[in-house]
This record gives sequence, structure tokens and C-alpha cells, in this order.
Amino acid sequence: MSARDLISGEAELDSQEEDESFDEETGEVRRKPNGVNGVNGHIDDSSEEEDDDDDEEAAAEIRKDFIVEDDEEPEERERRRRERKKRRREEREEEEAGLDEEDLDLIGEANPDFERRAPNEPKLKRLKRGHKEDRDGHRPRGVDDIFDSEEEDEDDYRNQRQLHRADPRNLQDEFADFIEEDFDDRDGVPDDDADVARPTGRTYTGIKDATGLDEAALEDMKEAFGDGDEYDWALNIQDQEDEGDQRAVDSEDPDAVAKGLELKDVFEPSQLAEKLLTDEDNEIRAVDVPERFQLARKPYKDLVLTAEQFKEEGIWISDLIWNRKGLDSALKEPFRKAVAKILEFMVVDEYEVPFIFQHRKDYLIHSERTPVTPDPSNPGAPEYVISAERLLNQSELWRIAELDLKFRALIEKRNALSETYKKLQDMAEFKDNVFEEMLPTAATMEELQDVQDYLHFQHASRLTDLAALNTSSTSNGTHRRPGSSKALFERIRSSSVYGLVRAFGITADAFAQNALKEGRRQYTEDPTECPDDLADSESVMDPPDYTTGAQCLKAAKAMFAEEIFLSPKMRKVMRAAFYEDGVIECFRTDKGLRRIDEHHPYYEFKYLRNQQVRDFAHQPDLFLKMIRAEEEGLVEIKIRMQNAGSFRKKLYSEIESDNFSEIADAWNRERRETLDMALLKLDKLMARGVKENLKNECEDLIAKRCREEFSKRLDQAPYKPKGMQLGTVPRVLAISNGAGAFGREAVCWAWVEEDGRVLENGKFTDLFLGDSERGQEDGPDVKALVKLVERRKPDVIGLSGYSADTRKLYKLLEEIIERKDLRGAEYEDEDGVERTDKLDLVIVNDEVARLYQTSQRATMEHPGFAPLTRYSVGLAKYLQSPLKEYAALAKDIISIALDPAQSYVPQEKIFRYLETALVDMVNLVGVEINDAVSDWYTANLLPYVSGLGPRKAQQLLKVINLNGGTVATRAELVGDADQQRVGAVGPRVWANCASFLYIDFDSSDQDADYLDNTRVHPEDYELGRKMAADALELDEEDIEAETSENGLGAIVRKLVRDDQQEKVNDLILEEYAEQLEKNFNQKKRATLETIRAELQSPYEELRDNFTLLSSEEIFTMFTGETRDTLYEGMVVPVSIKKVGEDFIEARMDCGIEGTVPATEISNRPDIPPRQLFQQFQTVQAKIMYLNRKTLAAGFSLREEDLRNPTRKEHDRMPGDWDDAQERADKESMKEKNDVSGRTQRVIKHPLFKPFNSAQAQEFLGSQARGDVVIRPSSKGVDHLAVTWKVSDNIYQHIDVLELDKSSQYSSGGTLKIGGKYTYSDLDELIVNHVKAMAKKVDEMMLHDKYQNGSKAETERWLSTYTEANPKRSVYAFCIDPKHPGYFFLCFKAGQHAQLQSWPVKVVPQAFELQRNVYPDMRALCNGFKLLFTNMQSGKRR
Repeated sequence: MSARDLISGEAELDSQEEDESFDEETGEVRRKPNGVNGVNGHIDDSSEEEDDDDDEEAAAEIRKDFIVEDDEEPEERERRRRERKKRRREEREEEEAGLDEEDLDLIGEANPDFERRAPNEPKLKRLKRGHKEDRDGHRPRGVDDIFDSEEEDEDDYRNQRQLHRADPRNLQDEFADFIEEDFDDRDGVPDDDADVARPTGRTYTGIKDATGLDEAALEDMKEAFGDGDEYDWALNIQDQEDEGDQRAVDSEDPDAVAKGLELKDVFEPSQLAEKLLTDEDNEIRAVDVPERFQLARKPYKDLVLTAEQFKEEGIWISDLIWNRKGLDSALKEPFRKAVAKILEFMVVDEYEVPFIFQHRKDYLIHSERTPVTPDPSNPGAPEYVISAERLLNQSELWRIAELDLKFRALIEKRNALSETYKKLQDMAEFKDNVFEEMLPTAATMEELQDVQDYLHFQHASRLTDLAALNTSSTSNGTHRRPGSSKALFERIRSSSVYGLVRAFGITADAFAQNALKEGRRQYTEDPTECPDDLADSESVMDPPDYTTGAQCLKAAKAMFAEEIFLSPKMRKVMRAAFYEDGVIECFRTDKGLRRIDEHHPYYEFKYLRNQQVRDFAHQPDLFLKMIRAEEEGLVEIKIRMQNAGSFRKKLYSEIESDNFSEIADAWNRERRETLDMALLKLDKLMARGVKENLKNECEDLIAKRCREEFSKRLDQAPYKPKGMQLGTVPRVLAISNGAGAFGREAVCWAWVEEDGRVLENGKFTDLFLGDSERGQEDGPDVKALVKLVERRKPDVIGLSGYSADTRKLYKLLEEIIERKDLRGAEYEDEDGVERTDKLDLVIVNDEVARLYQTSQRATMEHPGFAPLTRYSVGLAKYLQSPLKEYAALAKDIISIALDPAQSYVPQEKIFRYLETALVDMVNLVGVEINDAVSDWYTANLLPYVSGLGPRKAQQLLKVINLNGGTVATRAELVGDADQQRVGAVGPRVWANCASFLYIDFDSSDQDADYLDNTRVHPEDYELGRKMAADALELDEEDIEAETSENGLGAIVRKLVRDDQQEKVNDLILEEYAEQLEKNFNQKKRATLETIRAELQSPYEELRDNFTLLSSEEIFTMFTGETRDTLYEGMVVPVSIKKVGEDFIEARMDCGIEGTVPATEISNRPDIPPRQLFQQFQTVQAKIMYLNRKTLAAGFSLREEDLRNPTRKEHDRMPGDWDDAQERADKESMKEKNDVSGRTQRVIKHPLFKPFNSAQAQEFLGSQARGDVVIRPSSKGVDHLAVTWKVSDNIYQHIDVLELDKSSQYSSGGTLKIGGKYTYSDLDELIVNHVKAMAKKVDEMMLHDKYQNGSKAETERWLSTYTEANPKRSVYAFCIDPKHPGYFFLCFKAGQHAQLQSWPVKVVPQAFELQRNVYPDMRALCNGFKLLFTNMQSGKRR
């Protein structure tokens, strides 16, 4: 054994031959870290030493390099460093010029005397890990290596690379190394170390040492293989890195950057963005501004408001909010001042909403003193009464923050327009009164857009010249290329034809001013000639463009109409009229005629007419449904003015002249026609704007409703055990049957302690109570449950599930608790007596548990638990802290169903509103900072603390851990040089978050400050200490003595130690607040009340009690139905469970069971039910009654009941519904059905539905991939149609031919599909045909070569990939939406190759490509490569 074998730490630097990788998701090139990847840090290296002496010498050199003698001189160390650097450079050059297996074979053929040495033990190389995809092996590849990629395991790849080298002279050998026929021996289990491994290419030692060739032979070899100079650039980079110290990169530390190497060089941008480690994220951490402010104001961070603009903003925002407040008009001025002050806090002081609401409450309240008439009988009565009115609530503070962003956008666009106008004036002196008048008064983005459109129309030629002079001055979209229409109008404006426009006698702006009723009326002047004569005059004609009077008049009218259309004042008139008198109407399309039937959710507006715009403020969900239906092509929404005729007449009077003559009449006709042309365009523009604004407003209203509902769910404390204080965390036993059938499937349970630890879990399989009278014993699991309760003493049993059978489990557990007298933990009552009560059984809201059971968080916390057990754990944790559970969801909170119309609102908007609710509640409850450091579950709350966010919360925890892992005082968070504490946040962020991060008070710690455990902000600590001193009636000398001896917090500690907190109730805070406002101009009345409350009960639980679910909520949770989707009188499909002599038991799809009494079975009481119906048959039934509490129902199967279902009635005013159109459509559809003559069939199968193709698709729309509907076929009674869901919005319709039918309406004994597949019954067809294809679709869509996008997107990805990797080839699969059951195989054989695609057909149990059948994806990929190889081979021959 050589000395080298004893040194495990030997390392050498890898070549940088391959320092780029390809991002599979984005198609971008990313740099790789310098280093070598290998399995467990080892690289198979064929380099070898001449003999063992060389090994010993090398080991001695390494030992010598590692050991530095103390007495070594600096010059000697520098000389040795240069020698080591030179030696490493020579070794790298030898490696780069090294020979691979193929090269040595060629040399051996030319030199028979040459012998290859056996490879020695591999060297160890330093390993630098990156992302798995970064660590994948790479080698140069071209068309000849097409599609040889990640599908091979790394071990197979390395072995095959040595055994199957590609021979450039043999095409078959060339493609031999990518055929994937062998499976991994490890059953496909991924090996992280194998992922790290990467083949290094040439890793032999120097050429001369390895071959022993003479100089001439070496020259020939260099000509053939190169001399390695092409890698000098990489060696130079390595030399530069060698000159400095090497430091490893800590992936968790954004500040740890190795010299010359940053995180972005190691990890993908998507990974850095996911972990919040980009440069932008680090900047957010570093800047001392609340994180949410930084993110929200990012587009406007360079915008600085002037004092006038800031004042304007206060008025602008207060006017928008005031209109919805409904306060007394006398409060308008105080309200405006309050809004201005809130803006100052947000913009100048940069305080977030929670801080303002908690510590600036006095500015949200307007108080007035009302003198009181003196009462002689009560001389001590107060002289005045204070009346207070809340001006702003917390949600309105968030509204102000949102409007602040909108105002910034408004100002930014206004500034850009103003700057453009100034540049135009600098270029050519002119003045535009309309622009200068309208720009400062534009109060909305629409009005600003009107001004911008006017500027681009009126000064198009000047803007073109300006753009030519300075092409870089096109900021904010204010400069744009004029269109052809603008060029046409410019030609008219510059020609003599424009004189005819002036002849109309009034300008567009003057006419708009008349219509707007502003200023003095502008009168219209008539020319002395009639329009036709003036147009024919030589002073107007402008050949060659305008050679006739008709052309000139037409051009003049078009020009004048365009000026009216682009007049900002005229648009203001039209916009006000549309919002005031506009009506919205809905018209079905041809597609909607067929798709929207009476049971469709869109039917409520199919024939809706004459709806006022303002009416939708009360039903925003209706308008959003209409928008969605329009997007689906089912309806068309039209907006028009209700009194358009009278409005048009009024406008005519404003543009016509008052003269009476034939000439005046002729010109008035032309003016009216011109105005009609302008109004036609204005109507379209206004309708589009009103629709878009109304849509945004309705989305905001729905999002606000979601926020309010979410706030209610957040505003509940942990479930309160009996005898405990509100906020005490309970010990929970959670039980659930999930979606399992009660009595046939296991019930899972989990025991969760108050600290969140899951100490026990298990299953109950036989949980039934016996009957002592009948001699039936309890099931064995009943005893197990009783023992578990007696041993663990839970405070509550939590129960939930996602099936109606959960209600049966609830009733059983209720009976067990009653019979076995199960009791909760002991507690002391008000008299101090120990007592216990019956154990509480609670049905828990499971919306979080459903998300938790399949989440990555649950898998990490409980990797060995079954999903249903994790679901039970989620139920228990929800009982212990709903707030923490919702906070742990992060962005998944948008998956919570909060409003029926939630799906019509963009998810980003919903999340933004829900996040504000979380921020409000987290800051109300507060976060114990030391708990957050030690418990990640509590740390989930930190991003919602005022001033913080995900990035600053990470930084906060990181710095606290660097400081020792604990926080003793709030002041430490900004740093303490004396105690060597690094600042975790800046002063401004600290001011926002300090009072919401509390520290449990330790009375034994003399340095602990009691106020750090309260909601009192550090800026008010002096007030709190003074109040404590006044309560203890201490004079200044006592205070000074106490504080000098025990610190600043001594007075409050004394108050608590002496248990004298209630004395603060005796303080008169009103006078104190008056002094503060008078002497220091600080409003602190509400703050003083907060301090008084916190001194008595620090961070008291202010949330409501845990909210128990109502019967309606339980009904929806267990069944998935609501009052709108399931109600009495509705006809639904039911599955027959049991047929008795005089009754039938049936079950709906939602799980609700019910009975059909004998009187409701049929009209033929003489026929037994068993002759009419069979078990497991699916039939239509009418719901006669529905008990939502017990989840029970009664059904009727009588034909007359089924023909007359109850339809939901909508309250409509006369004229709101087009009854005539509805009747006409029904008659039309009836005629079409009569012509088609389709026979309605009923097949006894649970999947049969009496649907057409459109109804089947609609039914499957919300179902899972692979779900099936069997339905009648339009081809006749000997055919059936099977529709199954291939993917979202993709459905395949299969025609089934029925043979061997016993009757016309029975199902065939033999079922054939496409003349190729034969089945004996429908169940066999579903399993062996449809489900088999669905499995293949799943296999395809889960494959790593599958792309979720369209074919065009997939081809763009292929092009991007090959552009980044010119010598590589790539392929991918994507779905073909136009041909259900087909996929595209798209491929590109190199950068300059043509994009190609082959269809892949899914057939039962296989895939079909080019008429070849492949059983799985591996075989399909290999088959494709063989087909492509053969195709290329044929081309080469």
C-alpha cells in the first residue's frame, strides 16, 4: 500500500471543461460552480504514477504542503507557494491533454509495441455540490448522439460510456449508447450520490508518460487530437482563484460567497427565487424599510411626491373613501385630516397598518367636547361630555395603503405626460390650452389616458420629430409610433381641407365645454356658403389627394368626428353619462343556446336585460359569472345608455347653430352626422371602459368578502378546555374515517399534546357498541378507545371527515362517551373544587387538514404516517391554534373556499386581501420571539408581523441565532455593542415590529423588563413607568432610588411583584392625555388605555372563542353541497342500495342516504318494487324532503314527480328578463330535438347519464382525470357513447357498437370499439379500455420528458434548449388538445435542425408511434430513438 492510499484528504482541482448547464424549465444557460462532481466525492480517474516511489514522493509533498514550520521564512513560503502553483498548472495541462480509451486504442493500433497500463486507484477530488440538475453528467453531444439524456441512470451511463464508445465510422455503433433496454438493479430508487457524479472526460496523466511515444508521434497525435490550448481561458480563471483564499459557499447564508463564486453561480435562478436568495431579496433584507412597503412600491421607488402632490393625495383618497362611509357631513373635514395624517404615517414615517392601528389610534378617532349645563345639586359634575366617533377602521387603513399605490401610478403617468409636453415646447414654441387645463385635473387613469390620446392625436407630427431626435425618451408609454389613421389625420390637418373643418363653426373643445356645462356657452357660427359649395371651392380642394368636393367633405367630417372622439372633455361627458344611465344586457350566443339549459348555473342571466350599472355593486358575483360566460363564448355582454335618444338630442342642441336659413340647416345636418360618427366610437370606448372598471370593482368586492370571512376564521382562540383561561392550548384526540364507508373501513386517530407533539396514533377497525340485553359485546376497539381516553385524559375529541358517513361516526362516539361515562381532565371550578365533565366531542373544520395531509410539511413531520392519520393530526392542530395552521399554509391559503364566487377573482388579488387579514390577526395576537426562534411552527407567524415579511423574518431568525439563540430585551433586536449583539433589524423596521414581538417576563431575572411582555411600544415605556409610579404613589426620590438600584424597569416590576396592578384603574388618564397633547403635541388617550390594560393583563387573549361549526357548514363539509346545489324538489340520480317489499333505500352521489316509501315508488301499487327496480341500479329521483342536520332524505320515483322538478325562482323586476326570446329559444330547441328523433335510453349502470356530449363534458369538467360517463348515442339504439376526461378541457368520445341485444332498449351482450376491441359488458370495457388508457395518459404526463404547455410552447422550449446547447438534440412530449387521446412527440436534432413532431396515440395498455406499439414510456422513448436512427441512416445511405 502506498502512502497516497493513507491520505484521504488529497484533493485536486477539476478541469472546467464543462462549466455550463441547461435549465430544463426555462431553457436558459446557467454557469456551474468550479469543481468536480462524483459519487461520494470520488472520481474514477485513470491517471497513474510511474511507480510506488512516485506515490511516496507525492504523499510527502502533500504532507509537506499541509505542514507549515513556525520558523519558515516568508521568502521561503512564497517560493514554495509558487512551486506548488506551477506544479498544479502542469498537472492540469497534462490532464487536459490526456487521452481517453478510444485515443489509446487508436495509438495501440499504430504502435503494436504500446501497452496500456491497468488503471490505478482513483484520485480523490474536492466536491462542490450544486443543484441536482446542475450535477448531472454532461458531455459534448451532437446529432449523432441525439436524445441521449437523463433517462439513463448515472451508473449505467458511466459503464456504457466505457463499454460502448461511439465509432464515427459506424452509424449503428454511433447510436448504440443511448438505447435504454436495461433497468436499474436498485428498482429505480434515486441515488443522491449518483446524481452528484459526473464523467470528467479526459482524466489521464501527461501524454508522454502515458504513451512513451517519440516526438514525431506526439506531433501527429497533437494534429489529430489538439494540444489542450483551447482550455487556457479556464486555466487562467483557476489561476486567479488560486491566488486568493478559497471559502466554501454556505447555501443557507446569502452573504457567504466564495471568492469569485456566488450563489447564482451554483443554483438555478428559480431555486434562488424560491428560497428568497436573489440579489433583490438580499437588498430587501438590507434596506431598513418594511418589506411589504418595498414590494408594493417597487414600481414607484424612484418617484418622489412634492408637497402639493402629497396634499392632493390626501384629498383624492379621502374623497374616494368618504362616498362609502355614510358619516355625518360635519365630519368630512376631520375625516380628510385623518386620512392626511395616516398618509403621513405611511409615506413619511413608513409605519405599517398594524402599527398605526395599534399605536396611533387617537388619529383614527374624532372627539368633541360638548358643554354640560351646570347642575346646582351636583357641583362636582363634569363641565363637558366627550363624544367620540371612529373615522377609520383597520380595513380602511389597508384601503388607504392600496389607494396610495394607485395615486403614485397616477402621478408617475402625469409627470411623464408633463415631461413630454415640456420637451415638445422646447422643440417648438406653442401652447395647448386643452392639455394644460385637463392634465392637472385628471383624477383617474382613464382621464389621464384621455389626455395622452389627445396629445398623441393633436401633436402627432411633433412627437414623431421628438422621437427622431431622442429615441430614448419613450418612457412610461407616452411616446408611441403613430398609426396609419393618425398619419391620415395629420395630412388633413396640414392640407387646405382643414379649412372645411373650421367651417363647422365650433371647435371640438368648445362643443365639449357646452356639453359639460362648464363656463360660458360657446355659440356655433355658420359660413356664408352651404357645405357642398364650400367643399367644391378651390380654397378647400387639395389635389392629388382630394380632387372632389365629396372627398373633401368626407375627410373634413372624419377629421371633426375624430377631434370630438379624442376630446378629453367630451369623453368625460360620455363617461359620466354611461355610469349614470348605462344599462347592461346579456345575450346568449349560438353556443350558449345549446349549452345553457335550465339547470346550468349561467341560466340566471341567459336572458337578462336592462340592469343598471350601479346595481351590480350589490351582486358582484353575478357580473363576474357573466364575464366568465362571455370568455367561454356562451353569452355576449352589451352596455348601452338607457336614454340614448334624449341624450343625443341634447348634444345636437349644443353643436347646432341657432340660425334659421337653408345654409344653417345644411350645416346642422352635417354637424349631426359628424356627431353621430363620433358617438358611435365613443359608445364602444365607454362600454369597454365601463365593463373593465366594473369587473375590477366586482373583483375587489368579492375579495373583500373573502377577507371578511377569512378574518372570522382567524379570529378564534384555541379550543378552550373547561376550567382553563381563554388561549390555553388543549390536549386533543383526533379521529376520522376520511372518505371511508362507516363500519367497513378503518378509523384513524392521533393523540396530540398541547406542545404539538404527536405521541400516539393508530387505527380502530371494530368500533361498535354491543347490546347487553341481546348478549352482544362491544367491539374490541371500544375498550381500546376507553383505555386511551382514561390514560391520556384529553381535553376534547376532534372529529371530521369528507363523507356523509362521518355523521354516523359522530353519533357512535357520542353514544360511547355517554355509555362509558368518558370524562375530560380535572379542573378547579370557581369554588376551588376539583371536578370533571363529560368529554367534549367537536366536529372540526377540516379545510386546513385536507391540505395538510398531502403537503410536504406533513411528510417531513410525520413520514411514516398514513395520509388519514396526518389528516387527523391536522384536525388536532387546528383545534390547538387555527391561526398557526392558516399561517403555515403560506400561499396555499387561496385554496381555502371562502366565497362561492372566489374562483372568478384572480388568485393574486385574493391572496393580497387574505394576507392583510393574516397580518391584522398575527399582530393582534403577537409572537413570542424566543418561541419563534426555537419552534418553526411559531416562526411561520413572523412574516406577517408589522414591518417584517418572509425575507426579513429569515434574517431576523438568522441574526438571533448568531447572537446566541435567545432575545432578552426588545432593544437587542436593533443591536447592542456593549453585549456584542448584532442588529437583526434596522431602527425603522424595529419601530414597526417591536411591540408585536414580546418576551415572556421572568420575575427572577433582575434585567427583565415587564413591558417587553406587553403590547406597549418601547416609545411609550416611559408613559407606562410613570403610570406604574403614579399607581404606587411614589415620589420622584423613590422613583430615582428604585431605578438607580434596579434599572429602568424596576418600577413596573415592583408593581407586578406587589400585585398592585389594579391600582392603575384609579388613575385619571384624561387629564394626563390633555397634558401630553398640550405640551408635546402627542395624541395618546387611546394609548394610555392600552397601557393600563397591558399592565394588568399582558398580551391578553383578544380573539373570540373557538367557533363551532353550524349545521349548514357541517352539511357542506361532509357532502360538498350547498343550498344552491342541493335542495328539496330537485331531481337527482340515486343508487339503489336495497329493495324491500314496501320500500327502497337509496343513496345520492354526495353520500346522503334516504328511503322511498311504498306510495312514492310508482303509480302501480299492484307491482312489487323488486320487479321494477334492482339493487345497485342508478335511477332518477326527486328529493321530497332533506334534513341537513342528520343528513337524511326522502325520495320519490313516481313519473309525475320526476316530470315536475322544483326550479329555483329568481326575483326579477318587470323588464329585467326577455321572456319572448326565452320562449322562442325553447320552441327552437324542441323542434331540433323532434327532428333528431333521438330515443332516450336508460341503462342500468351507475356511470350512465342521460346526457348529450356537451352535458357530459360539463359534468366531467369538475371530475378527476380518467373519469367516465356512459350516455346515449346519436347513431341509434345499437350504439352507446362513452365520454372520458383525458385532461382539463380535453374529452374523448368513444363510439361503442352493441351486438347480441336481447331487445331494442337493453344493453348488448357484445360491445365492440373501432372494430378492434371486444368486451362482454360495460364494466369490462371501462376497466380494460378506458381506465387502461387513462393509466397510460397518467404515465405520459408524469414522465420527465412531458411538457405541460401547448405544442407551440414546447417547440419554443426545444428551440431555446438547442440555442443554448447547439450540439445537443432534444425531444419532449405534449398533449394534442384537438385530438383527444393523442400526444405530440416534438424533437429537434441540433440547433439548425428543423422542428419536427410525430403523433403518439394512446391505446389500451400501450402507446402507438408510427404504427408501432410500445408497452411503456421507456420502450416508447427507445423505440423513437431507433426509428430516428433508422431514418438518419437511410438519409446517409
